[in-house]
Amino acid sequence: MTRLTLTVTLLAFSITPALAGRFAASTASTASEGTSASSKSSSPDDKLVLEARDDAASFVASDGRIRGAQLEAALRHLREKNASVQHASDMQLAQAILAL
Repeated sequence: MTRLTLTVTLLAFSITPALAGRFAASTASTASEGTSASSKSSSPDDKLVLEARDDAASFVASDGRIRGAQLEAALRHLREKNASVQHASDMQLAQAILAL
């Protein structure tokens, strides 16, 4: 798992403390995977999520009415790569993407 994906995951659950308990069990295994990534390098996964920031901003600003293709791809990717964010709402994940 990339550092960016881990960051989005952590941010999503910091937005919703009630869901944090489900995430705690998987944190230990995913944290070690994320620390090996270089801070200057970006994987295609990182780029996919970062490129969705404009769409995420539109989504949040419109209270979920504007859903761009890049945001949809990023949300799908995040949920496929990390089961612990499957219960996070689209709004929570979009806000987490914006916080990057």
